[in-house]
Amino acid sequence: MRTPIGFLLPVCLVALAAPAQAQSETALRDFFEGKSVRVKLDMPATQQGVDVYPDARRAVNFDEYSARLKANGVAIKSGDSVLVTKVRLKDKTIEFQLAGGGYGTLGDDTSGTVSAGSTPKSNREKDLEKLVKSESDAARKRRLQHELDDLRNERAREDRRNEASAAAASEARKARISETRLHSGSRFNLRYQDGVPPGLDPDGIMRALAEYVDFPFASDRDEPRRATGNGTIRKGMTLADVEDALGKPDRTTERAEGSLKVVTAIFSRDDQRITAEFVEGVLIRYSIASK
Repeated sequence: MRTPIGFLLPVCLVALAAPAQAQSETALRDFFEGKSVRVKLDMPATQQGVDVYPDARRAVNFDEYSARLKANGVAIKSGDSVLVTKVRLKDKTIEFQLAGGGYGTLGDDTSGTVSAGSTPKSNREKDLEKLVKSESDAARKRRLQHELDDLRNERAREDRRNEASAAAASEARKARISETRLHSGSRFNLRYQDGVPPGLDPDGIMRALAEYVDFPFASDRDEPRRATGNGTIRKGMTLADVEDALGKPDRTTERAEGSLKVVTAIFSRDDQRITAEFVEGVLIRYSIASK
């Protein structure tokens, strides 16, 4: 039994303020994640990656970019092919993570310092300090002071040994972190001054990164669309993805719901009619009925 659209629309519109962004992220992740791209510039070995400002006069601040390379080294070399491992959509930023997203995320050890700590006073040293203060016999006081000095000197030597060990451990940790950085990937951060444009699709991402990334798999999108034959669709797919699965729709209609564009497309498959609704190009629901 089909639920009346009039009943669903209020629920849909309330949900779309946040879910529209979630569905856009789902569509972007479905399109990019797990696919290989080729970078056109060296990528810094840090989660800070490369900041790209698509709506600015200069998309990349190369002084900042050079500083990150110098401080962290190169994780991905220009010309390398790497996997897109994650795409995250935030209010004003899209994280386009490559080969792990870069070192320095939650859980990564970013401190290269090992603390030595001070050697605590022994009970004997504490007792001698009290005895020296209270002793009135000069000769005995000198003997006690001599013993106290020996204990203090031994504690100072222990501190120096600990500091040397900590310095060596710090250098080893820094070397380990530096090596790990080089194998933890990097990322592009697409930063939009007025927020991520509503309904931003994979083509928009590829245009923003075109100077810095090649998308070999994108050439397939330039071929005439045809049904792939599997006929499988799911919520969160883009209209283009659904057309890949089902072929071109028999007809489409458009309407506005507030600031959102809603497209209804009807597809035919064997003896079935599939009605699909898209909000800002993302599939939110569909129904299947016999012809």
